[in-house]
Amino acid sequence: MTSAIPTISLNDGRTIPQLGFGVFQVAPEETRAAVETAIEIGYRHIDTAQMYANEAGVGEAVNNSGLDRSEFFITSKLNNGFHEPDDARGAFDDTLKALGTDYVDLFLIHWPMPASYGGDFVQTWNTLEEFYREGRARSIGVSNFTPRHLGRLRAETQVRPAVNQIEVHPYLTNDALRAYNTDNEIATEAYSPIAQGEVLTDPVIIDIARQTGKSPAQVVLRWHIQRGDIIFPKSKTAERVRENFEIFDFELDGGAMGSITALDRGDKGRTGANPDTMNYGAKS
Repeated sequence: MTSAIPTISLNDGRTIPQLGFGVFQVAPEETRAAVETAIEIGYRHIDTAQMYANEAGVGEAVNNSGLDRSEFFITSKLNNGFHEPDDARGAFDDTLKALGTDYVDLFLIHWPMPASYGGDFVQTWNTLEEFYREGRARSIGVSNFTPRHLGRLRAETQVRPAVNQIEVHPYLTNDALRAYNTDNEIATEAYSPIAQGEVLTDPVIIDIARQTGKSPAQVVLRWHIQRGDIIFPKSKTAERVRENFEIFDFELDGGAMGSITALDRGDKGRTGANPDTMNYGAKS
């Protein structure tokens, strides 16, 4: 079943499955079962983070799956309290230990936190470059970075981020930032792809779902896929996990794609924190 999932080429020569399974807000004690369900359905791309406190559950599910580690693409992210180089090194070691693996496929700076640590996320990125050169992080990237943040990395560091994981959904299409990513050969990962469920009751989405014979969630996820976003929807319900996986047997026409994109509310549609104001100590 995994062969049905398209891949996106990264600027470091590697590829990433365009559809994955996310574990944001999945309780640590529920994570192993949730990921096991996803693996059984066919997911091989798992997105976690130190902040989620559930890396161990991801590792247990992967390591007990009976599949080779190379079958999986595992992402984790540096927590906000560990941006100093030595702290980042220790936190990364803890991630590998929790996951029960000697490498991650992708490791991200979770937030730039422009007013924390003197605004010096560049030194944090330099530390991630160490993990990349060691091979313990096969790819490295960022999350919630704006063009201003990305511009500093481009000017002051050696390795370009492979991905930028940002909030994207029909109420926050984030097209300018997505275009910046594309222009700089940085893949866009879209978190909160259904706006934590907010878009699923929109009349436009419901109408397109009725016309296509698909669920509102499948319509929105398909919109992301056709735009080229990498997505990793989260659900603890097996039926919905499977539903989210079954989005490759239909296409949205240009009219439907345009109607969904037109739902954009700009920054007013944001469900998470603003990267320009999110700093250490804030919760998101």
